Amino acid sequence: MRLGILSGLKVLDLSRMLSGPYCTMMLADHGAEVIKIESPAGDISRGTGPFRSSDVEKEWSGYFVSLNRNKKSLVINLKTPEGKKELLALVEKSDVLVENFRPGVMDKMGLGYNDLRSVNEKLVYAAISGFGSPCSGASPYSHWPSYDVVAQAMGGLIGITGPDETSPTKVGPGIGDIFSGLMMAFGIMAAVRESEKTSKGQFIDLAMYDAVISLCERIIYQYDLDGSIPKPQGNGHPLLVPFGIFKAKDGFIALGIVDDSFWKVLTDIMGKPDLSSNPDYASISDRQKNSHSLNVIIENWTSLKTKSELRKLLGGLVPFGPVNSAKDIFNDPHVVKRSMIEKIKHVNSSERPWHVAGNPLNFSRFPKQKFSAPPRLGSTKVKDIYEKNQSTLSENTKNRLRSAFGTFATGVTVVTTKQEDGTPRGFTANSFSSVSLDPPMLLVCLAKTAQSFEVFRDASFFVVNILSEKQRAVAGLFSSQRPDKFDLTEWTKGQKDLPVLDSCLSHFFCKKTNFQEVGDHAIMIGEIEEFSEASGNPLGYFRGDYFSVGLEHSIVDMVRKETNATVGAILENDRHILFIENDDGKLSLPKAPNNTKSLKGLEDYLKTLNLEFKLDFLYSVYEDQQLNFHMIFYHGKFSGKGSNKTVILNLEEIPIKNILNLAERTMIERYCEEYHHGRFGIYQGTETEGVVKKIL
Repeated sequence: MRLGILSGLKVLDLSRMLSGPYCTMMLADHGAEVIKIESPAGDISRGTGPFRSSDVEKEWSGYFVSLNRNKKSLVINLKTPEGKKELLALVEKSDVLVENFRPGVMDKMGLGYNDLRSVNEKLVYAAISGFGSPCSGASPYSHWPSYDVVAQAMGGLIGITGPDETSPTKVGPGIGDIFSGLMMAFGIMAAVRESEKTSKGQFIDLAMYDAVISLCERIIYQYDLDGSIPKPQGNGHPLLVPFGIFKAKDGFIALGIVDDSFWKVLTDIMGKPDLSSNPDYASISDRQKNSHSLNVIIENWTSLKTKSELRKLLGGLVPFGPVNSAKDIFNDPHVVKRSMIEKIKHVNSSERPWHVAGNPLNFSRFPKQKFSAPPRLGSTKVKDIYEKNQSTLSENTKNRLRSAFGTFATGVTVVTTKQEDGTPRGFTANSFSSVSLDPPMLLVCLAKTAQSFEVFRDASFFVVNILSEKQRAVAGLFSSQRPDKFDLTEWTKGQKDLPVLDSCLSHFFCKKTNFQEVGDHAIMIGEIEEFSEASGNPLGYFRGDYFSVGLEHSIVDMVRKETNATVGAILENDRHILFIENDDGKLSLPKAPNNTKSLKGLEDYLKTLNLEFKLDFLYSVYEDQQLNFHMIFYHGKFSGKGSNKTVILNLEEIPIKNILNLAERTMIERYCEEYHHGRFGIYQGTETEGVVKKIL
C-alpha cells in the first residue's frame, strides 16, 4: 500500500490513452488506489510504443509504463451483463470514477452518472471529453471525436506557436491531454472534499477544448482589450526583449530579460555596458521596438560560446537556461537531486529498470515513495481489491442489526498512532472496552475499510484518547476521510512520540499485544503502559449520534421540574423541513400536545402524522417569555408524506414570515444557515437572546 497524502482514496479508472490516465497517474503517485478497468483487448496505449529491442512480445510500451505506474489492472467487459454487475459492485465501494469516452457512451451502457449514483451517492464521477457533456452546456461539437492536436488547434495554442504566422506549430508534448488531466485532478480533489463534508458526490465535466482556452488565457484578454489577434512569434515574446531562444556554439540557450536591472547585468557580462544606456535599447518599450536588431546583437555574442561557458557566465545572475535534450536532463544534478527521473523495477527481474518522469509535487509530511511497476493486463482480480461480501443477511436485516447495536450507549474515543515516517494517524471508535486490570489491558475495534487500517495493523504502539462532551467536532473529524485531521486539532507528542489529543478526559498509552481480523473489523488489544485522567463529562454515542451526558441530564432535570414546558422537533429529509399548517395557512414546528411535556409525548404525537422519524440531538432550549414556556427542540430525520396537517418545504423555499412564532422563525433561519455550513449548535437563552454552543 502506498502511504501518500491520498492514501485511502479508491479510484476506478475507465480512461484510455493520455488525458484520463495522466489524471489518475497524478492521484496514484500520491497514494490513491487506482484500479484501471480495461477491456479484454486492453488500453490502446499498451501497443502504442516505443518498445525496447528486448521486448519481442511488445508487452511494455513506454507510453503505457509512464502513465500507468502505481496502478492495478482489472479486465471487465462492460458490454456484458456480468461485466456491468462487476463494475457496479466496485462503484459501491469506491470514491471516484474517471472516464474519457465520448459523451453518452456510458449512458447507453446504463453506466452513466445517474445510474451509478443510485448505487453510491458519494461517488465523484469525472468525465473528460473533447467538447464536454451536454449537461454543462450542449456544444454543437459534442459528437465530434477529439485528441490532443484538435484541442491544441481549436483552443488557440497552435495559433500562437511557431516561427511565424504562416507556420502554425503543434506544441511537442500532448499538452491538450496533459493539461486537461491536471485540471481534472484538481476538480476531483475539490469534489472529494465536498463529498467528505456532505456525503454527496457529483458529476465533473471537463472539455479538452475548454482546458486549452484556459491555458491560453493571454490571447483572450489581448483580443478583448485592443482587438488584436495574437499570432505565432517564433521563439520571442510580444512584449519583452531579449526573451527567447538564442544560438550557442554547441546548441541553444534561453534568456528571459523582464526588466531593466537584468538588462544592465546582461550587458555588463557581455562586455557591452553602453547597450544599457543606448536610447534604442534603454527601456522595455525601446527594446520591444528594436527587437530584431537587439536579438541579432545578443545572438552574435552567445553563438561564440558553448552552453557550458554561458552557464558559468550567466547562471544565477540573469534568467538563463540551456535548451536541454533528454540526455542533458538525465545528467542534470537538479533532476537527480529533485528525483525527477524515477526508476521502476521491471516486472522481469532480468531486465534493467524503467526510467520515467517523476512527480513534481512535494509534500512536507508525505515523502516521495518508490513507484511500482505498471500492471499486466488483468493482473488484478476483484477479490484482490475488495473482499467479497460473504454475508447472507439482507440489507434490511443488516440495518435492523445496526440499529440494535446502537441501543447500547457508549463513550467515544480517538485512537492514534504514527506510521514509520512519523506521520500521525487516527480514527474515531466507540467500540472500546477494558479487558483486564492485572495486567492492565484494553481493546478497540477498527473497520477493515478504514484509511489507517494497515498503519494500525503494522504499528507496535497506540494511544486511546477518551473524548469529552466538548469534543464532538474532534469525533466527527477523525471519523472522516480528511487527510489533514491532525492539522485541524490540537495535539502533542507523548510517550514514544505517539500523538496525544489535547483536552481529553483520559489517555491510555498501549503496547499492541494482539491484532485479530474478525469479519469486517479487526480487534486490537493493547497492554497499558501509562495513562492519565482529567475531570469532566464524557462524549456519548447512541443510535448513530453523539450526545453530551451533562447537558442531557440538565435538560431532563429541567423538564421534570418545570410545569410550563413543551418539547418540539425540527425534522429534516434531504434539505426539506416538516411543518404543521393551521387553518390560516400559518406554519409551526411539530410539538408535543399541551397535556404532556415529555420526549415520549412528542414521539407519540409524531406517530399520528403518518411519518417514520428518528430524533438524534438536542437543538434548542429556550424560555419563551411571551408564552411563559420553556421550549425544548430536538433535531431529527423523517421519511414519508405526512398527514393533511403537515407541509414539507425545501430549505431555500421556506416562507419565514408565515411561521407563526417569532422564536421558531429565528430558529429556522439559524438552522438553514447551519445546514449550509454543515455545523450545528445548541441554542440556550430566551426567545430573543441567547448563546449557541457548537456541537458538531
